[in-house]
Amino acid sequence: MRTSFLKSAFLLCAVLSSALFLVAQEPLQVPPPQTAPSAESSSQQKSGTSTTHSNDFLVRGTVFTPDGLALPGARLRIRRASEKKFRWDTVSNSRGNFAVRVKMGAEYEVVASAKGFQEQSLPVDAKSGERFKDLVFRMQLQGGKKS
Repeated sequence: MRTSFLKSAFLLCAVLSSALFLVAQEPLQVPPPQTAPSAESSSQQKSGTSTTHSNDFLVRGTVFTPDGLALPGARLRIRRASEKKFRWDTVSNSRGNFAVRVKMGAEYEVVASAKGFQEQSLPVDAKSGERFKDLVFRMQLQGGKKS
């Protein structure tokens, strides 16, 4: 019985020492400390120029059908109220949403149009202290047809 105890103790010591050897073989790799993110965006860091949006005004909104469903693909054009030429152009996304940055300090007109619907326009005053304006276009079918 004594020999079986010694064999078991010897085997246990061999297993423990090999386990300790394997653990001690590879030191724990500590990842390098993370640095705080830079104030500039990665695109600004690459190009070397900085773009600030401190003088921007955000015109955003949603375009709906007469039934209250989102209208994707509606064209939205924006111009200064004092000008005839449209300077900004975008299309509503799959949820009918859009967003365009314009310069603060002016009055704008936003015109929404889509095939089969009457064109609509809404004024936007970017002179106030607000930084954005939310618009909702409820498009009407051309010719007053019911869907």
